[in-house]
Amino acid sequence: MELVDIQDRPGAVSVLAAQSAANASACYTTRAFRLILLLLLLNPLGNLSLAWGLKHFPETLSADPVVYLLAILNPFAALGIGMLVLAFLTRMVLFSVADLSFMLPLTAAGYVVSACYGKVFLDEHISSQRWLGITLIFIGIALVGTTSSKTTGEFPETAAASGSI
Repeated sequence: MELVDIQDRPGAVSVLAAQSAANASACYTTRAFRLILLLLLLNPLGNLSLAWGLKHFPETLSADPVVYLLAILNPFAALGIGMLVLAFLTRMVLFSVADLSFMLPLTAAGYVVSACYGKVFLDEHISSQRWLGITLIFIGIALVGTTSSKTTGEFPETAAASGSI
């Protein structure tokens, strides 16, 4: 088998750069969707846990900071706060991987999941008007989900391969 220097073949470098760009794009899209799924797990469960803990808290929260501190000690509220902090950190990573116009609408699926959790676990009544709104959110999520996760700038691997970094 003969080894050939790719620089001897015109266009070979650009083909490799294009393949590298496609791989980087696929990697970022996969990473973006994994982070969105993590966010969609943490955010609704965090909200459910926080709501459950505060609905079962003996006092109504008021301007008194001591009541808030006592509410935070509720195990469900503390678990919810922890999950929401992790969801926030996940969202920060997501901002570095995907466009805002892609990420934010997809994470709106958390509203759909949260509404279902409220109905099932908190015995909340959801009117037909709310279900219609939830359906519209879901349709928007489906439309945005078919687009590219990153449309601005170059992916770091692509920029390094093309020599622009």
